[in-house]
Order: sequence, then structure tokens, then C-alpha cells
Amino acid sequence: MKTDTTVLPFAHPDALDDPLTSVLREGARRLLAQAVEAEAEAFVAAMAEERLADGRARVVRHGHGPERMIQTGIGPVPVKRAKLRDRGPEASDQDRITFTSAIVPKWARRTKSLDALLPVLYLRGISTGDFQDALGAIVGRDAPNLSPSVIGRLKEDWQGDYDNWQRRDLSARHYVYIWADGVYLQARMEDNAACMLVVIGATPEGRKELVGFQVGVRESTQSWRELLVDLKARGLSMAPRIAVGDGALGFWKALEEVFPSTRHQRCWQHKVLNVLNKVPKSVQPNMKADLREVRDAPDRATAEAAIAVFVDKYGAKYPKAVECLTKDREALLTFFDFPAEHWDHLRTSNPIESVFATVRHRTVRTKGSLSHRTARLMVFKLVMAAAKSWRRLKGENQLPMVVEGIKFADGVAVKTTPDQRAA
Repeated sequence: MKTDTTVLPFAHPDALDDPLTSVLREGARRLLAQAVEAEAEAFVAAMAEERLADGRARVVRHGHGPERMIQTGIGPVPVKRAKLRDRGPEASDQDRITFTSAIVPKWARRTKSLDALLPVLYLRGISTGDFQDALGAIVGRDAPNLSPSVIGRLKEDWQGDYDNWQRRDLSARHYVYIWADGVYLQARMEDNAACMLVVIGATPEGRKELVGFQVGVRESTQSWRELLVDLKARGLSMAPRIAVGDGALGFWKALEEVFPSTRHQRCWQHKVLNVLNKVPKSVQPNMKADLREVRDAPDRATAEAAIAVFVDKYGAKYPKAVECLTKDREALLTFFDFPAEHWDHLRTSNPIESVFATVRHRTVRTKGSLSHRTARLMVFKLVMAAAKSWRRLKGENQLPMVVEGIKFADGVAVKTTPDQRAA
């Protein structure tokens, strides 16, 4: 039976009779014009005390720039940039008062949210030559300002952003906790052995930040060493209190060399999967429940007792599963020596897994391949966009005590007496 494989072209929004879109664009035009005017008036008001010798205002309105189209998610919206003039006759270029709109920068042609869409489309397999057609179906006929040459220049801009980020000074940064993982993407990578090495850190204020990011080899200690040494060379001198990651990573050996005082916490999510992979599926539900008894124990003693029960219960029939758990016993229970409010954050490398879940979802295997450079830039832009919505750590008020070096036992700060402090 012959199948009809005819592909229907997307209809451009401008070609459709869509009153709702027209109303939205007109509303956006009016709001944008009002916002631009209000921004200019606020600047003039702030400069009201700046006067000429004859008492007249030094900074005044000076009309508008030529109208241009700003590409948005609902199509092109026209805007005129407000212009101001410094009438100070003796003002040099260095001293001249200038106005730069934060709403409509001088050379802006697209909204930032639209720029964030571009790496997603690229990773999904759309080539630069097809961007105009693909985006034209979304934002308007011919998608102005998104031609192949513009996309090419954007990629170069992304490279500049990445290079600046990689060279940023870290001497003033301190990350109390870090999470590390090597993330493989099922997406157009030219070399399946390569992956993204990622380090996310928690600041003393409880914010999560992307700390390190580069293409490497997941199992390679050398790749992780290069990443950590680079962070330290750029000023990250204070060692994190604890690092969380999968036990199979070459990361741990590199961490011992670069930040030897940082404590190790194995990711429970990876550990549970590793243990369950060593037993038949029929055993996995009960074993998973027993592993949760260890992971979710209220204190270290209860966790140790649950491990002992696990060994007695499964040791005879499933020694490999028991060995997989017990060989990392100490590293699996390190979180008990930190605030209880942080246990959910420290037991797994979820801060990385949750971020890259969206990236993985958007990066399916397609025809053609990306170079390491292009894939790195695309994923970097996606992660930096996601970072704006990352949530703070729970119990952030506990972090200053961790930074200070106060000891915790079973999640509670250990109070020291004057005699103990003197000793």
C-alpha cells in the first residue's frame, strides 16, 4: 500500500487572517513605545540638576531615531529609539552625558528570548540555511534579521561569550558545595566518546552557578584534572567543602590532586541504579526499597544499621550488589556531616541531571553531526539560559556555618564549649 508522504509547508503567521495576533502586535507596539518614552523621561528627570551657565537644562529630548523592527516571539514589532542631547558646549567626549536605552539597545534587532531559541533549533538538526523558513513560520514572513549570515555571526558572538566566561576571574568566588558529572548527549556529536564535563557550585548565599564546562572524556582523570586546574589557576583558591558525583568518574582522582581537602559524596541516584543492575528484575523492587532505608535514614547510626541488614539479606545470593554498595559506604554517608536542610541537595547530582534533562530532551539524534566546538557553544547557551531560573538551596542560612567550619553531626551543628574551643 502506497503511503502519501507529501509534506505540507508551514503557513506564515502574516499570511493568515489572525485578528488575535494583530491585536497582540498592536498592543506590544504601544506598550513598547510607552516604555521607551518613560525610560527617556526618567533619565531626563534624573539629570534635572545638571544645568548650563544660563540656567537651562543641560540634558534635553532630541526626537527619535529611525523606526526599526524588533523581531519578537509574536512577530516583528516597530519601535523608535528615543534620543537625548547633552547641550553642554564645553563637555568633551569623555565627560559628555549619554543615554543608552536598556529596553531597546542601539543595535538590537531581536529579543533575547528569541536568541535563546536559536541554539535549541540548531541542536534539533535545523541547518543555518533553514533557519529563516523555520522561524518565519513562528515569528512572521521571511523572519527578518535571522538570515543565514546573521545566524553565522550569532555563533561567533556565542563563541565570544563562551571565551569571556572561560577567562573570567574567580578570585572573589567561593563555592561551598560542588556537583560534577560527565553528560553524554544523544545529539549530532561527531565523536561518541566525547561528553560535556560539568561542574555546578553553590555560593555562600545559596545560589547555584555554572562553574566549569568543557568537552572532555568522562572516564578520563586527565580531562577532569585540566578542568579543575584551570578553575584554580583563575583564582578559585578556596576548596569546596564537599563534592557530589557519580562514583565511576575520573573526577575523584583529579579532585584529590587539586582540592585534597574537599570531602567526597557519592550520588545516591547513580549508586542505586548501579546496585540494581547487578540483580534480576524480580529482586529489584524489594532491593530498591531497602536501599531507600539507607539513603533516607534520619541519622548515620540508622543508616549503618540498614546497611548491615542489607548485607545480611542479600550477601549470600547477590554478593556483587552488596560489594557495590559497601565499597563506597563512607562516601555515601558523608552528607550526615552537613546541615540536614541540605541533605536533599547533597545526596544526588540532581542539580546537573535536572538541568541537562531539558537539554537531552531537545537534542535527539539527527542526520549530520556537530563539531565539538559547535555542540559546546549550543549547550553552553542553553545552560546559561536555564541558570536564570535555578532555585536557591534550602536552608541557605546554614551555609555561613559550613563556611566557618562549624562541625555538624547527623545534620545538627555541634555546639562547642569554651573549654573545647580553647583546647
